[in-house]
Amino acid sequence: MRWSSWPVWKRRVAVYGGLLAAYLALGGWMAWCPDHGSAGGRTVDTELSTRLRGHVERLAGEIGERNVFKPGSLDRAATCIVAFWRELGLKPVELEYRAAGFACKNLECELPGSGPKGAIVVGAHYDSVSGCPGADDNASGVAAMLELGRLLARRPPGRPIRFVAFANEEPPFFQTESMGSRVYAKLARTRGDSIHAMLSLEAIGFYADRKGSQDYPPLLKPFYPSTGNFIAVVGELSQRKRVHRLVELLAPQLGLPVECAATFGFFPGVTWSDHASFTAEGFPGVMVTDTAPYRNPNYHTAGDLPSTLDYDRLALLTAGLARAILALAGEP
Repeated sequence: MRWSSWPVWKRRVAVYGGLLAAYLALGGWMAWCPDHGSAGGRTVDTELSTRLRGHVERLAGEIGERNVFKPGSLDRAATCIVAFWRELGLKPVELEYRAAGFACKNLECELPGSGPKGAIVVGAHYDSVSGCPGADDNASGVAAMLELGRLLARRPPGRPIRFVAFANEEPPFFQTESMGSRVYAKLARTRGDSIHAMLSLEAIGFYADRKGSQDYPPLLKPFYPSTGNFIAVVGELSQRKRVHRLVELLAPQLGLPVECAATFGFFPGVTWSDHASFTAEGFPGVMVTDTAPYRNPNYHTAGDLPSTLDYDRLALLTAGLARAILALAGEP
């Protein structure tokens, strides 16, 4: 029987059956979330929301575009990060290196732990792509990382918690040897660092409640919601257990829906952040993201401004991450 002569319902069954078969054959895109979280149930910490807004406005508003082609702005961003850590009583370290002849640096500091030595690394890149102020990508991730430092410094963790701000995540250094996280992950391997988990905070401040506001790479639409009001935890297939574990800790009563995915790295988006540099060196790593280009129409444009972000939801996520990281740090 020819395809054109099939009834419509049979065609739909065949198409969706084929998509499901492709999904299963590929080893499963979706690492099924044990708890998808809730759209409510948590009170927003308004002071945290205000502080997060302040960080984003400073980085993406006052400083604006920041990369090696605007070295003064990139240096100002680094100075803000280092100064904030020092205010918390931490001891930041500037790790300088050169990329295509440009001077740049990764920044790190650590909360000492009282238990096992394997650190929890929380990372975010502080550069923005050329021509873009980078509010969501990635001042939102840096803001959350800074406030996590404030929140977690109040309660001594089990494992050490290390905060790292990476340079050069954006093109033309993206996925090259000069990408800040690649330089750092190689250094961590050379130093013999023990890393229990790495969490990359990548574009986490843009949310939309309109149906149809969320897009996906090919084959995924039947399996995920069409409304971009959730946060996603993403990793390569080898990181399935770590994706599951973070969702188990993050989702309950977060106040935001949570979706998650673990699959092969060649799928678009799975390796599009600093966690991939760590997995390439044999360290466990996952990404926390609002899915960036699959949701935010301002992605990599001059419109990625502080005024476009949802700071209350960013505050809910940051508070939830603090609880989840403390739990991870207490694991044997």
